Amino acid sequence: MTAGPEAVEDPPIPAGSSVDAAAGALPSATLGGEQRRSLEQITLLLFITVPFVALVAAVPLAWGWGVSWLDLGLMTAMYYVGCHGITIGFHRYFTHGSFKAKRPLRIALAIMGSLAVEGPLVRWVADHRKHHKFSDAEGDPHSPWRFGETVPALMKGLWWAHIGWMFDEEQTPQHKYAPDLIKDDAIRTISRQFVVWTAVSLLIPPLVGGLVTWSWQGALTAFFWGSLVRVALLHHVTWSINSICHAVGKRPFKSRDRSGNVWWLAVLSCGESWHNLHHADPTSARHGVMKGQLDSSARLIRWFELAGWAYDVRWPNAARIDARRNETAGGGTSPR
Repeated sequence: MTAGPEAVEDPPIPAGSSVDAAAGALPSATLGGEQRRSLEQITLLLFITVPFVALVAAVPLAWGWGVSWLDLGLMTAMYYVGCHGITIGFHRYFTHGSFKAKRPLRIALAIMGSLAVEGPLVRWVADHRKHHKFSDAEGDPHSPWRFGETVPALMKGLWWAHIGWMFDEEQTPQHKYAPDLIKDDAIRTISRQFVVWTAVSLLIPPLVGGLVTWSWQGALTAFFWGSLVRVALLHHVTWSINSICHAVGKRPFKSRDRSGNVWWLAVLSCGESWHNLHHADPTSARHGVMKGQLDSSARLIRWFELAGWAYDVRWPNAARIDARRNETAGGGTSPR
């Protein structure tokens, strides 16, 4: 990888303060430090492998015994609550400021995203802001082009971008990349309580399943489908944005990296896989701007705006979209 261009926009640092001074003045928004310890790596490995084993086992189980409507409903509901918490909350709102939110919505989005079990809010935002600063260049935490452009190098890079980067001992300094979130007491507290939100996320399905069926079996199957399978599926869809969407896909818009649009991930990723436009215009509240590009996250943001919960939404318009279009790309636009 080569050295990347300057960042489109750097995260805010308190005026008149150096990064070190800001770090010394602000408390941590996570329980761990800036180095990932062995215990954390082992815990991370368990949270990746156990749900993945359940996801693999789900296929023969569903084929042989089926899955109840209750379990399927719990899995779907919990999946899209967590997914939109990540896409609308962690990503478009907290990372990029695509809109402003009233305080109750801000808190709700922080909790919803935490239920996705993808790490503490502030850590997630810091990693993603660093990714945008060095996208597909030296310094990007999870570029699939990290090891080169040959087929073996890309295969290794895809693994790194999908999962491997999370085991790196060096972590993105949160005080440098997310000081604005650390200064918010409520957001910092939610971020530090990631273990609590993980427990809540995993326990809701078996609790509901057990109460509805009034049986331990109902609780167990709800835990399998609504907790383990759901978490694994959401994890791999999210990680695919890092790996697949930076290796393949159409690129109708000008960006300084290799981000692409992958249509078959759009529904499961809640619109995040229209990734080329996102990197061409990171603060846009809508990623799927062309005709037929489903973006449920943008639709929900629009509803939040109509309800008065969100405001100053950065919707794209035709002129802004056309200004970012590749000269050889075609297709219509649908800004709103």
